[in-house]
Amino acid sequence: MSLNDGQIEQYRTDGWIAPIDVMSEEAGLELGRQLAAAEAEYPEHLEARGRNNAHLAFPFLADLAVHPVIVSAVQSLVGADAALSSSVIFAKDPDSTSFVSWHQDAFYMGLEPDNFVTAWVALTPSTLQSGCVTVLPGTHKIRSEHTDTFGDDNILTRGQEVAEVDTSGQVHLELRPGQMSLHHPWLVHGSQPNQSDYRRVGIAMQSYIGADVRPTRGEHHVMHITGAPVAPEFVETPVPTANCTAEAVAIRQAANDAFAAVLYEGAEQHRAL
Repeated sequence: MSLNDGQIEQYRTDGWIAPIDVMSEEAGLELGRQLAAAEAEYPEHLEARGRNNAHLAFPFLADLAVHPVIVSAVQSLVGADAALSSSVIFAKDPDSTSFVSWHQDAFYMGLEPDNFVTAWVALTPSTLQSGCVTVLPGTHKIRSEHTDTFGDDNILTRGQEVAEVDTSGQVHLELRPGQMSLHHPWLVHGSQPNQSDYRRVGIAMQSYIGADVRPTRGEHHVMHITGAPVAPEFVETPVPTANCTAEAVAIRQAANDAFAAVLYEGAEQHRAL
């Protein structure tokens, strides 16, 4: 489903679009059940600090990355040729203290130009009470300085946060299972702790990059999604054929190690990805 002119204009002006129906609510919940089953069967590969790039080791998550609704919407923003640079599973247990500080995705990602977009797909209800993504419209037009906090409850890699933000215009992107939001890589966003009685789970495809995007530092492992082949400046990753094969685990680990080197460049400490 391609985005309409109004949605594209909203993205250019405000930096986000939501909600977008990707699949039925039941299909979204079923995907969440598949993820929970995979966590139970492969806990060492999906524990709290090991939720990056799971689409490289689990076919059902790779299938989500190429879902036609997501891909068509993404193409409306970045162009016909697209690749996926990484993914992150965001899971918040009920009544937990985990949160995501105000930040801009692109600040540490080492990619230019900013022709890329994050698709955040809900697998459980994502509401204000359960800690949905909250955005500050229009903030994608300014590149803000960030401070590393490495806070224990901060889900972000470096606990990075924008120091001063005006939250008066904040918008809470509430989603039902099977819906997604799209946001610009420079949009300031975050989320609060889950105060509901259920686990809030979503997957961020972070990010779908256009054909003109190139690394500015480090090694980037990307999956081809649609259109022209992946640019030679990137390492292309294959689609997994079964859950956690030895080959897929090694490919995912190499991608995570390379991604960590980019994200942690210049940092005073590291946490596992």
